[in-house]
Amino acid sequence: MRAALRWAHSDLRTHRGEALFLVLATAGVVASLLLATALFGYATNPWQRVFTQAHGAHVWLHTTPGADTGRLGGLDGVESVAGPYPAAPATVASARGTRASVELRGTADRPAVGRPLLSAGTWLDPAAPDGVVLESRLARALLAQPGDVLTLPGTARELTVLGIAESPERRYRPGERPGLVWAAPSAVPDPGGQVVGLRLTDPDDTGYAVQRAVTVLGAGAIGQVATWEQARAEAQGDNRLLGQVLGLFGLGALLAAGLAVHGAIGTRIRGHLRDISVLKAIGFTPGQVVRVFLFQHVAYALLGAVAGAALVQAAGTLVPGRLGDAVGVWQGLPGHPVALLAVPAGAVLFIGATTGLAAWRAGRVPPVPVPRPAAAGGGRLSALARGALGLRVRGLRVPAPVVLGWRTAFTRRTRSPATVARLALPLLLIVVAVSAWTTIDRFHRDPEQIGLPAALTVRAEAGLGDADVRAMLERDPQVAAAYPGVEVAALVPGQTATIALRGLGTRADPYPYALAEGRAARGPDEAVAGQGLLDLLQVRVGDWVRMTVGDQPQILHIVGRSIEPENAGRVVSTSLDTLRQNDPRLRPTLHQVRLAPGADPHEVAERLAETGQGRLDVHTVTNPADGLSPLRGVVLGLIAVLALIGLIELLTAIGGTVREGERDLLALRAVGLSAREITAVTVVATGLTALAAVLTATAVGLPLARRLIDAQGASSGIGAGIARSPSPVLLLALGAGAVLGAAALAALPASRAARRRLADTLGAVA
Repeated sequence: MRAALRWAHSDLRTHRGEALFLVLATAGVVASLLLATALFGYATNPWQRVFTQAHGAHVWLHTTPGADTGRLGGLDGVESVAGPYPAAPATVASARGTRASVELRGTADRPAVGRPLLSAGTWLDPAAPDGVVLESRLARALLAQPGDVLTLPGTARELTVLGIAESPERRYRPGERPGLVWAAPSAVPDPGGQVVGLRLTDPDDTGYAVQRAVTVLGAGAIGQVATWEQARAEAQGDNRLLGQVLGLFGLGALLAAGLAVHGAIGTRIRGHLRDISVLKAIGFTPGQVVRVFLFQHVAYALLGAVAGAALVQAAGTLVPGRLGDAVGVWQGLPGHPVALLAVPAGAVLFIGATTGLAAWRAGRVPPVPVPRPAAAGGGRLSALARGALGLRVRGLRVPAPVVLGWRTAFTRRTRSPATVARLALPLLLIVVAVSAWTTIDRFHRDPEQIGLPAALTVRAEAGLGDADVRAMLERDPQVAAAYPGVEVAALVPGQTATIALRGLGTRADPYPYALAEGRAARGPDEAVAGQGLLDLLQVRVGDWVRMTVGDQPQILHIVGRSIEPENAGRVVSTSLDTLRQNDPRLRPTLHQVRLAPGADPHEVAERLAETGQGRLDVHTVTNPADGLSPLRGVVLGLIAVLALIGLIELLTAIGGTVREGERDLLALRAVGLSAREITAVTVVATGLTALAAVLTATAVGLPLARRLIDAQGASSGIGAGIARSPSPVLLLALGAGAVLGAAALAALPASRAARRRLADTLGAVA
């Protein structure tokens, strides 16, 4: 045991840099995987907790006022029914001037199904008929607190905020989905419909239950369907995406770290064949030799894993933004201790397995010292190398270090490709990470290319004509265009879900949809659809789809696939003219406003609200990239971890090249090469190896990044076609930095080896 510890200590002193980088890389990998676990828990748990405590409904139906909802309680699979509650759309404004579209829902008592969870204030009080309770997300948007007074623009009514509550229903989204306001039935004097919730015995039968409810009530009686899956997906939102990114890169980095350790041990074994033979000659068994390497590198991995876990546990909540919140919530979950132990243990076991595979070769070294084997292709120069030495390009002879460096880098038939592959893996993941960064930047810089050509959504109060609204908007110097439109909820074929049917622009002035497939909708009954809708209906571009708006059918020809960041891509869009042809009763209810380049949407929104004198409800369009801002810090951290892993592999490759070049020192000096030229041979060999890895990583990483990003876009409903590759300048800078850094890193050990004494060189060759 003492001899094994002395050997491990001696090896640690010789390779301090590699040991430090391995510890840091393992810590980064474990931290990434733990943060991914925290984000997954954070994405699912808060909504699930609220749904469970609120005894949430699995289906919410918005029906006409006269629908006989009492029949729903007798349907098979329906456990209980919430409501019906009278409901009416409205617009409320806070004293701070903030407006929001809301749904006033009348309820006399606190419901048992879909029970709101009060987070501040009190529930409705019969003594305060104008008192209301706001859903928490709506309250944050209005900057409202218990005791504040809300007004209904255009009326003399005022509502007093009594409380704020959490709800598992679909959340408020400015300009897209109204917020939820619970009020006394008397505060909803003219309901436009009613809302009923269904709690099911089997949540997996949601689609069937919705179909049965539509059959019982009639398609014309149901205006909108909202399910618990939709609410959960919205609540998880970008947190789940961040968790997937961290998990993917964490696993990739763990694989790269394991391969780097495997390569480092294999190179070290080849460099210490004589020492291992001596250890066996003095009594070490093959198992003891294997255990020396295994113990040493598992100790490094264990130290890094403990450091990474301790860092996340102690300082994870201090990370600003969503990551810090996620860690705080995750630390309070029941499965937190198990994950905190399982993730580092899994990382250590994986690195230990790769270490064991490499160390097993050390156990097979014979106990009798033998001369170190010559490298494949070593000894005599190949005909190609001999020809290159005499080659002249434009009168200049190719330098000998270039030819010999090429030979050193690529004549080892097995080890050279393996070295390039191990070094290319972290570089490939860096290319994917930079591609993700570039895609997010594109969302911010060019929102019109990802389905957000309009920066503002404007809704006018009743009685204000379309022509008046457009004239008011177009008078603003920073408004480039205003497109009238309408958005209604439509039942899909099979009547199991609702989608958004949108009519924007006219044939004379079409709305500039961002198309990823097909063509724009120009003729009658033509439309474009998001990926989420195509997946939901299992149709493709070129198919016809039928949907129902109330009792009015709409049959549209899908001629293109648009990039739709809203409503999980479950949107079908056509021109306002087409919808009017099918239903002349439709009138514009909103305007999508496109701004001039460089205009600030918030400033223009405030100016338009002042111009409208309270008659315009103006909202900025939410950019999905805003929720992905934490991903930038994640990408930087991942790049740093991957760079450490690449550095480990690079140090291993340099060490192997220097050791194997020791046998050629005498020959190189004999043919007249100076110490500087001999150093250049190793530097060129390292630079060429790094160049091959960079080219491989770029060639494989760019298409892989596009596929991964587009696959994520398709799964989220936005659709493929959003990925963008980094600029050639950035890729060239990354590649040049990697190659030049590798050459600079190899210069010092190569210079030391080239200046060794002849006696030392003879001893190494023997």
